Amino acid sequence: MNRTIGIDYGRARVGVAVSDPLGIFASPLETVPATKIIDYLQKYAASETVVRFVVGWPLNLNGAPAEAAADVEVFLKRLRKAFPEVPVELEDERFTSVLAHRAMIDGGMKKSDRRDKNSVDKISAAIILQSYMDRTKK
Repeated sequence: MNRTIGIDYGRARVGVAVSDPLGIFASPLETVPATKIIDYLQKYAASETVVRFVVGWPLNLNGAPAEAAADVEVFLKRLRKAFPEVPVELEDERFTSVLAHRAMIDGGMKKSDRRDKNSVDKISAAIILQSYMDRTKK
């Protein structure tokens, strides 16, 4: 089944989300240490057909790349080297952490669980992926 992977890259942790086979819905998948993300994605791609990566692109409110964009660019080079045949798209990630917190509150998640940065990262990845799929659907 074809899957699109959403990625919220950070220096320490990387949130990962996955599309359903039809590319309609995004679901949080995992939060992975940044040092292990390529290995994780390679293992995932060995069991599922990955047709695209959607990576959150950090922008300031004025639309200029944020400071974290340099880290994402380094990651993008590693990702493209590891998966030369898989297209990589960038998606504006402004406000995804705020939206992730709101989704956790609306979903009834306990306050102690909402403080878990791993939850925020993978939910942010799902928001990034869902935003991309909604924007590009035919």
